[in-house]
Amino acid sequence: MRIIRHHEPWNLLTQWQKDLERLGRGGSLPDNDEETSVATSAWTPAVDIREEETRFVIYADIPGVDPKDIEITMEQGVLTLRGERPLEEENERKLYKRVERMRGTFYRRFGLPDTADAEKITASGKNGVLEVSIPKRAIAQPRKIEVQS
Repeated sequence: MRIIRHHEPWNLLTQWQKDLERLGRGGSLPDNDEETSVATSAWTPAVDIREEETRFVIYADIPGVDPKDIEITMEQGVLTLRGERPLEEENERKLYKRVERMRGTFYRRFGLPDTADAEKITASGKNGVLEVSIPKRAIAQPRKIEVQS
């Protein structure tokens, strides 16, 4: 099984469906964004996802963001990366002739397979790249079985 990238438009449709089902059961809609799985972001960091024999690795490009300011959470099989690239002050923005780099908050979600060991996830950042290492459970490791004669 591979890591699945959650695209925000699909998350939005899924959340609407969940909200409609909740209303149909006599429930109410959430009062705030914290209770929903939908979030907005100003930009989306590019990622590479790699599967190795013993782990999955996510590499996210986050230049200009201090790694200690990135929030990484794992809940119900979904890994979430959230952070912010700060905006310049108003007087600093006036000095720019061209602005192409995105600023503001970012938010990425990844569905993890059952083989992922959520308790042993680690993360580090260097040179503008966040590396999230997701070990595979020991039971998921392939092993060779000798045939006895």
